Amino acid sequence: MLKPAALFTDGAVLCRNREIRVFGEADSGAEVRVTLLDRNGNTLAEAACRSGGRFLASLRPQEAQTGCRLVIRAGEERAEAADVAIGEVFLAGGQSNMELELRNADEGPDIIKDYNDPLLRFFNVPKIAIAGPEQRKANEETRWHAVAPGQGGENSAVAYFFAAKLRERMPEVPVGIIGCYWGGTSVTCWMEEETLRTSAEGIRYLEEYDAQCAGITMEAWLEKDRVFWETLHAWEKAVAGYQQAHPGAEWKNVEAACGPAPWNPPPGPGSPFRPAGLAVTMVREVVPVALTGILYYQGEQDAEATDQYDVLMKLLIGAWRKLFRDDDLPFLFVQLPMWLNWYAEDMRSWAKLRLAQAKARDEAENAGMICLLDQGEYGNIHPTAKRPVGERLAELAGAMIYGGGEISPRALGKEAEGDTVTVRLSAPVRTPDGKAPELLEIAGEDRQFVPAKAEIRGNTLRLSAEGVSCPVYARYAWTDWSDKVNVFGENGLPLEPFAI
Repeated sequence: MLKPAALFTDGAVLCRNREIRVFGEADSGAEVRVTLLDRNGNTLAEAACRSGGRFLASLRPQEAQTGCRLVIRAGEERAEAADVAIGEVFLAGGQSNMELELRNADEGPDIIKDYNDPLLRFFNVPKIAIAGPEQRKANEETRWHAVAPGQGGENSAVAYFFAAKLRERMPEVPVGIIGCYWGGTSVTCWMEEETLRTSAEGIRYLEEYDAQCAGITMEAWLEKDRVFWETLHAWEKAVAGYQQAHPGAEWKNVEAACGPAPWNPPPGPGSPFRPAGLAVTMVREVVPVALTGILYYQGEQDAEATDQYDVLMKLLIGAWRKLFRDDDLPFLFVQLPMWLNWYAEDMRSWAKLRLAQAKARDEAENAGMICLLDQGEYGNIHPTAKRPVGERLAELAGAMIYGGGEISPRALGKEAEGDTVTVRLSAPVRTPDGKAPELLEIAGEDRQFVPAKAEIRGNTLRLSAEGVSCPVYARYAWTDWSDKVNVFGENGLPLEPFAI
């Protein structure tokens, strides 16, 4: 019963310069021997282990190369993977903005027609929320696939643009992306219950969800879930038809004709949106593969659900590092952009979450964050311009891993003198539109913030405001949505929001 995990089949990408971990299933008590061969058939590394029903063999680190073979033996049984590459391997996780497919992104359809890179490969973990035969079968049948003309439109657009930029910079190094995401999920969906129960905030999520599910059987939930998706798909079809018949229609007219989005997935024991669920049915399927780093784009679902997203984010970073057996695994994530739903009141929930994300970045070792303050869209929670997201993540990878990359300027601290507060920044900034800096506010001890007059002096902002004689607090971009973002570093990247 030798069954290597699907990660170790034809076309696999193994992580370079790190311990290579190969795992799967084999008869209990069987000795499993794993051999890695180069393109000429020479042995690069070999290891043996004893199976307890599952096996894990560790091979010594290897340099980037292609054309390798992986041979796995257990007694008389043998499995072999050809066209194995060794290079950079990133896990791409999160919710819908990481999930948004290349075929639905700006430039995506045109790119898919012609792109061809056999050394850029994807492995997408099946999106199944219930453990069982269907999940097992789907995972066993999943395979790596290389970027080829007309194929791969289902891949994450963000991950594609990230990986394509890496390939451009390192053309001799293969890049593999493991996609592990699901739209609409909370950060708590991606941590196991044992991890969540180490945090009061994690326990709150679990208990609140359990209360919603009280008395709901799997059978009852499956029927509710079926009706929900039928209703949602019917609404989406109606919206598409209305918009086709009324090009450029305002959203209020769309809603008047079709009704509001029926987004109310029913809670239940099989829901992908339950805390701790996908951590088991998806993440566990690729643990403990060796990774170069993690890409993560999530937070939208938690913006109105918690004031302690930084606590949960740090919990996730630590949990995934433990699962993937690397205490210093680079964790690169995306700060939420500007967004406000049509005609909604600005509750600053996204503004709060952005600052929580920055706090998590500051407090977790070897974690990095990109700023997308200039990339949001009013009324559209899924902007289709994903090239800036992927390429900024690639720049961040350069800064964190490869020895050079552009990142956004951010506030480092402040000094108050008289009626002026000076905010120190990590790099000089400017306003490309030539106007005065927008979205800056200051307040005195009373915390009554008012718009500030801002003067840029290299890598500082001097802020003052009429009526604030002794400023104590300063903040930038304290809003869910604005189209007035105009403070950028000299590298063209937006200044991070701050509150100090």
